[in-house]
Amino acid sequence: MQREQMICCGDGFNDTSMIKFAGLGVAMGNAQEEVKAEADYITSSNDEDGIVQVIERFLLQKRRDTE
Repeated sequence: MQREQMICCGDGFNDTSMIKFAGLGVAMGNAQEEVKAEADYITSSNDEDGIVQVIERFLLQKRRDTE
């Protein structure tokens, strides 16, 4: 897998390098501001199903577009 194909989601300082490395780095809505600043996209918080929103927007929508 190429890094351009990766989506990485995180909310803590320890996730920053992963978010910066991925083709699409996503910070959760509850992440620290420093983490959000490194992200390509900010989704809702963990409690608001932010991961589900990322899947629907970036994975399922692409799949629908290619069908």
